[in-house]
Amino acid sequence: MTRFPVLLQTVLGVLLLTHHATAADWPNWMGPKRDGVSTAKDWSADWPEDGLLQLWTTQIGIGFSSVSIVDGLLYAMGHADGKETVWCLNADTGAEVWSHSYAAELNANLYEGGPGATPTVDSDYVYTLSIDGRLLCLARKTGDVMWQNNLQKDLDVDLHEWGFDSSPLVLDEQLILQGGRLVSYNKRSGKLNWRSEKHTAGYGAVRAFAVGDEALLAHLDCDGLRINNSTDGSEVAFTPWKSPFRTNSTTPIVVDDQIYISSGYNVGCGLFRLQGNQLKEVYANKQMRNHFNNSILLDGYLYGFDGNSNLGRVVTLTCMKLETGEVMWKQQGLGCGSLMIADNKLLIQSEGGELVLAKAQANEYQELARSKFLTNRCWTVPLLLNGRIYGRNAKGTLKCVQLPKRE
Repeated sequence: MTRFPVLLQTVLGVLLLTHHATAADWPNWMGPKRDGVSTAKDWSADWPEDGLLQLWTTQIGIGFSSVSIVDGLLYAMGHADGKETVWCLNADTGAEVWSHSYAAELNANLYEGGPGATPTVDSDYVYTLSIDGRLLCLARKTGDVMWQNNLQKDLDVDLHEWGFDSSPLVLDEQLILQGGRLVSYNKRSGKLNWRSEKHTAGYGAVRAFAVGDEALLAHLDCDGLRINNSTDGSEVAFTPWKSPFRTNSTTPIVVDDQIYISSGYNVGCGLFRLQGNQLKEVYANKQMRNHFNNSILLDGYLYGFDGNSNLGRVVTLTCMKLETGEVMWKQQGLGCGSLMIADNKLLIQSEGGELVLAKAQANEYQELARSKFLTNRCWTVPLLLNGRIYGRNAKGTLKCVQLPKRE
């Protein structure tokens, strides 16, 4: 059991996540607090009728990983011509600062393929995971390789059906991922700390949290929701949550001792309370079936996309009360999109690449603005940072547009 001084350090590590992250940084999947919520208010919802001003566009290769930005440097990943590339770009201009390429699988299994994990920036390093399991630690300002590991080898697993897509989690000195096992490395040396027993791989990130004096890890694999001890990876609790196509790919949302999960393909969502070594179901329903992009929680309400467009069903943007699972409203017409929250507003990217701004409120869907942005399939979450929006499509077009300033 982890004692209080260590736990305090761990909890602070979860909240801060990077040593040098500031309010103007987005260092990892779902942002500084890993909740998909930005506090930025230096922008206006009064968008021009002829669309937002494009600052730059570039090609980064096929993929679905989102971007991270720290100190004006943007980190992204893509696949082209049998190689995967980690890009470091100037966030203001899109100009290349450095790039690092290596041979990699495309793994285009019923979709375009390419990398799906988001780069994680911690201090002077950036951690990336390729679709076929190459885990890299790079000097974030130069791209020099500090160390690299192969998850297929380290975890004794084959390339998964949908690849390796778990965005790395930094927790104190650990780097934690899932992919057929839960695994921890020393973030500076790359040395393997521990690995869990094998399970059917999931594709979401791991979430760190604390209950009492224990520092715990929550992750959703394709067998179910697992809670593990962060010190040695030992399993604390488990509840089954099967996916018919082995596609559980979201990151658990943790509030105190409650964990919310959601899956597509008509599986649905569930809220569980951790009690000792058991996960007690609070509710489960099929009103929020996240295909791969997470719901985002704000002020007790979840906002996310319910359904799978590839099943021929209508996908709806849905607002749900976390405490009860009650649906507050649904909105059609955005496809299998994605969203983040900024200044109490939903920043939505539709499946077709249109940017939509709406109020984050439980009483009704209220749209504020729209703008053309990208084309082709868009499943990756956009990022609003420093008055700009960054987004990509599956084919690898990465674009940056300027938001109007708040008067």
